[in-house]
Amino acid sequence: MYRISELAEALGLSRTTLLYYEKLGLICGERLNNGYRSYSDMDLQRLRLIQQLQSGGLTLKECKACLEAKVERSLLVERLDQLDQEIAQKQQSRDLLAALLGEKSLNDWHEMLDRVAPDAHIDWLIKQGFSETDAQRLRWLSKDMNTHDAYMADFYRIFDVLERRGPGSEADTLAALAKVPHDARNILEIGCGLGIATRLLADQSNAQIIAIDNDEDTIKELQVNNQAYADKVHFECASMTDLPYAAKTFDLIWSEGSAYIMGVNNAFKQWRSLLSDDGVLVLSDLVWTTSEPNEVNRAFWGSEYPDMTTVEARIAQAKAAGYQVIDTFPISDDAWEAYYRPLAEQVAALKEEMVNSQAIKDIERELHAYQQRDQQFDYQMFILIKA
Repeated sequence: MYRISELAEALGLSRTTLLYYEKLGLICGERLNNGYRSYSDMDLQRLRLIQQLQSGGLTLKECKACLEAKVERSLLVERLDQLDQEIAQKQQSRDLLAALLGEKSLNDWHEMLDRVAPDAHIDWLIKQGFSETDAQRLRWLSKDMNTHDAYMADFYRIFDVLERRGPGSEADTLAALAKVPHDARNILEIGCGLGIATRLLADQSNAQIIAIDNDEDTIKELQVNNQAYADKVHFECASMTDLPYAAKTFDLIWSEGSAYIMGVNNAFKQWRSLLSDDGVLVLSDLVWTTSEPNEVNRAFWGSEYPDMTTVEARIAQAKAAGYQVIDTFPISDDAWEAYYRPLAEQVAALKEEMVNSQAIKDIERELHAYQQRDQQFDYQMFILIKA
């Protein structure tokens, strides 16, 4: 026979828990003449059996039912399914913690955050010590905070010798500029990159141009290498999501291939206030030209640019944001080739030296998608006027 304190010690339970079990009828203590409760060895064994059943996920009520009658198979199947789900969730939790410690890839996790919480994702990356520039590069390029530096080193090794960082051509830039209905006095170029469009805008207009990018090193290099344009062009380091300019400052805002970084629809809304009355916004964006892309293109761009949509959808967004469409057209096939042909040659030249480079593998996937393009996607120029 056991006193309640002895039973509690044997089972590793508290006195309060045992009294609760007795209230549920799981055990039945005997009140002695001296007022103490006494419990049998059978009570001890029943409680040990209950502990084992609980470890299988059964509730106390279900444990009592199991002690008093035949165990229902359906109940065990249900509990087994619940445990499998809990184990899977715990494994996901462990995988994430291991990835955050650098033991596994964070690629899928970063992509998931970009889908469900893109702004919070960027803010969190900055709090982890990444600059805004690197946070955006991580979001769109490396997709793994643990390997970001190595990835970007490979990326620059590939791209530093190339003239362009994306599809486009001087002819397409000039064609879009020709559709702007008035001469601009003040131009803001957002995401100026290597300054290719910047120099064209300067050559073809008498406007004062502010060209921004969030890469401080790029801006410094542009300032040094473009002294011939110093009287017309001012290169500034700024974020496209937080532009430090007053409302109605610019007659023309130009952005080739960069608005996707903040989301094109967001760009429509946020940049409009910077335009003067009847000001013009020109931007280019990657769009679907079919409702049924092939498997390669759907898989690649669905992962790389989930916000990608059709020309019609972008026009609807532009109108909803307060613009009228002056014109829209796709860039030429020559503009695609001018970017992808040198890129493919560069990858082929470096592949043997960079066998394990994730940057090389990612670019090869993009090249494969381009080879399967089949006119299913385009870079579209949009020329919009503030309504």
